[in-house]
Amino acid sequence: MSAPAIEVQSLEKTYARNVKALQGLSFAVARGSVFALLGPNGAGKSTTVKILTTMSRPDAGQARVAGTDVLANPQGVRRVIGCVSQKDAVDLDATGRENILLQGQCYGMFGADLKRRVCELLDRFNLTDAADRVSRTYSGGMRRKLGVAIGLVNRPSVLFLDEPTTGLDPEGRAGLWSEIRGLSDTGVTVLLTTHYLDEADYLADRLAIVDSGRVVAEGTPDELKSRLRGDAVHIELDAELVVDDALRAISPLKGTLRNLAAEGRLLHARVDDGASAVPVLLAALETAGVRVSAVSVSRPSLDDVYLTHTGRSFSAAHGGDSR
Repeated sequence: MSAPAIEVQSLEKTYARNVKALQGLSFAVARGSVFALLGPNGAGKSTTVKILTTMSRPDAGQARVAGTDVLANPQGVRRVIGCVSQKDAVDLDATGRENILLQGQCYGMFGADLKRRVCELLDRFNLTDAADRVSRTYSGGMRRKLGVAIGLVNRPSVLFLDEPTTGLDPEGRAGLWSEIRGLSDTGVTVLLTTHYLDEADYLADRLAIVDSGRVVAEGTPDELKSRLRGDAVHIELDAELVVDDALRAISPLKGTLRNLAAEGRLLHARVDDGASAVPVLLAALETAGVRVSAVSVSRPSLDDVYLTHTGRSFSAAHGGDSR
């Protein structure tokens, strides 16, 4: 087997006021794959990308990108990677073509080779017709595509995408998803950070769920979901103050409930058969005088995986946004 494109071992990073961004983070990424770091804001995803792209140094731990140690040889790492940050690196006063040309020149590319590469990337991302327009006139989706094109100009073996679709509309997200999936077909390894569950589920060959600077679960999306047997039940109570009454009411049913957790007015649990368990749960709550606003039953999702490993749902951890 070939060595991983990215190897991360026990990374630690603490910022001012003892803010621990990374606490022993470890994972590996296979060559030519799409790997997602999934977690809410503040989980440590962007800090990890900064370390792997040599923009920051860890307090402890090791990391290698394309076989090169990020601490011992940062220049070597920079030559073989591309990076698209959360904030566009696009010069809004330059044309799309000029943006890509400038980035290529920063990598020492000139002449016919650079011109060919620029044309290839403009064509690949369907930007040829807009190539000589000032980038300020581009839509959000076009600017993000241009940002990815800029990150690919030096033909990197590893591309880092930090929250690549934040702020895009559904059409823009879908278009960029298609481009990202196509990159692995050309042998490029992609590491993306995201706080969108559907994005990680769709794009990633493998993913790591990160919480408080640690990897709490890792595997393919299907592997992670298949480890959770049965159905997920989510009950929304009519009032937050009655959650203790609700827990007491269903405590006799704990033999049939797993991973029971409460968040505000929400109760979460796993059961073997949601269709048969829900009527029993609702009857117990009604007997206790606890009113229910809504109830849902679903097959295992990445949100359920996150809940199982962290004790809270991903949507709650991210302020309700789990797209």
